Amino acid sequence: MGGEQARRVGTVETHADAERPEAPVDMAHLARYTLGDAALEREVLELFCTQSVTYLEQLRAATSHKDWCHAAHSLKGSARAVGAWRMARAAEYIEALREDIPPEVRAAQIGELETSLQEATAFVANLVGDRGP
Repeated sequence: MGGEQARRVGTVETHADAERPEAPVDMAHLARYTLGDAALEREVLELFCTQSVTYLEQLRAATSHKDWCHAAHSLKGSARAVGAWRMARAAEYIEALREDIPPEVRAAQIGELETSLQEATAFVANLVGDRGP
């Protein structure tokens, strides 16, 4: 209990917070690394969107378990870096799949990952559009 309480110092979680849907990108998390620099945030998010599509294509094209895990690991790291938590969890799950998982199961997991990427990309496009050039 003491450790749990120590981890909660400085944060107050309300019932309303627990019911609030998770944003596709945790901007508070990203701001810690960019020191709130909006131009840097935009650049990092645009790079994240571009690279994530490339990694997703690599995941789809993977012909070995090693290639599969490498692409999933890259997606997981990119997502965690910007605070795209749903996408990071999907990539983490995919990375941990055993080699003998049927192709239809892999395809379903890629679909979930792609959905989370589309949500993050739409969020970023909206954010970038709101901030202007």
